[in-house]
Amino acid sequence: MAMSPFAADDDDGLMNEINMTPLVDVMLVLLIVFMVTIPVIRHAVKIDLPHASSQKEETKPAQVSVSVQADGTIVWDKTPVDLDTLRAKIAAAAQQQPQPELHLNADRKVPYEKVAQVMSAAQAGGLTKIGFVTDPNAR
Repeated sequence: MAMSPFAADDDDGLMNEINMTPLVDVMLVLLIVFMVTIPVIRHAVKIDLPHASSQKEETKPAQVSVSVQADGTIVWDKTPVDLDTLRAKIAAAAQQQPQPELHLNADRKVPYEKVAQVMSAAQAGGLTKIGFVTDPNAR
């Protein structure tokens, strides 16, 4: 151990600088790898795909109006029918594509039994969409 202030103690001291040479080497290798692989990735096969329109085609189903009048008469689209004819018309309407909506309008004085018969006939016939039409101003 030399006691002079001019002694070379470079081997034992800490290194305060980062060695940039390995970092630059790694970055250059990565740059070359990316330069080689990007043209390979961009190579694509041209395919002629069909074009689709962006507008949704809306086909609204037909509406069938069924009314039950105060005296118990069943009306199919303004034509009075009996229960058997109603079942036949419902079965025919259920076969249509798209299936029509059944709009049921019942007089407030009709017993619920008649309305339940129409709903049961619609369900048995295969109609799945039943809507109730009401008139809030009816007395």
